Parts: sequence; C-alpha cells; structure tokens
Amino acid sequence: MKRIIREARLADMDAIMQVFSAAKGIMRKSGNMHQWGEGYPSEDVVKADMEKKGAFVVEEEDKVVGYFAFLPSPDPTYNRIYDGKWIDDEQAYHVVHRIASYPEVHGVFSSILDFCSSLDRNIRIDTHRDNTIMQHNLLKHGFTYCGIIYLLSGDERLAYQRV
Repeated sequence: MKRIIREARLADMDAIMQVFSAAKGIMRKSGNMHQWGEGYPSEDVVKADMEKKGAFVVEEEDKVVGYFAFLPSPDPTYNRIYDGKWIDDEQAYHVVHRIASYPEVHGVFSSILDFCSSLDRNIRIDTHRDNTIMQHNLLKHGFTYCGIIYLLSGDERLAYQRV
C-alpha cells in the first residue's frame, strides 16, 4: 500500500471529520473519556489549520486514513511549562496537534513523525493525561516528557519534546 501525506483541502473535510470520529472511539475504548469532547475538533479548527498551511491528511489508496496539524512556533500554550522544562527552549520548533487515524490502519503515527521530522528536528506535542495510547507512542518514538502546560481553556496537558 502506498501511503502519502499531503496538505488537506476543503474537499477532504467530510473524510477528516470521519477520521476524528474514529479516533474518538479509540480514545473512549482506552478509557480516555474527556479529551476531544463534543464538537472538537470542529471544521472551524481544521479550517484554521488550513489557513496556516498546517493541515495535513494521510492517504492510502486515495482514501484519507489520518489527519494532523503541523504548526510552527510560537504556540502560546507552550510559553510556560510547569513541573519540568523543555529540552530546547531557545530554538524555533513545530507543534503536532490533532493526530487522528482509523484504528485498523497501522503505522500512521510513525508516518506522521517521519514526515514532520523531515521538516523540523525540534518537535513538541502535548496530550491529555488519560491518553495513554499517545503517551506510549510518544515515548516509543523518542519523545521526552518535559512537564505540564495549560491550554487557553485552562485544561492541563502533558508536554513532550523531541530534538
């Protein structure tokens, strides 16, 4: 199977929303009951990613099987970190947000990180405390837990970085 990553288009919106729905199902099955509540991520969030040229889909055989945002720094929620510190707090970085895929499609996380790493070596990601699947994947792929950040909403997230 040939897998490609490309910029998302408005025409992909229905497929992206279906991927988010499947990802929420994975989260709920694994005990992550609070991350990505009703209405999030929304089409407006994806459109905002698109406007920043940071919305990407993962395709296999012309079917969207994954989505992620890859956005350049600065990210205001990463300005302050608690109970830890960033590995590199001097250089510019990119943030990966909204990673989602179908549960039956394997290796999407690795494909996303390979793509992102080809564009920037300094990558930050945050995740919900209940998202044990993401935490496992981050550590497996060489990320280091750095501390806690707070979203603009005030919600806590565990912060990771790979340099």
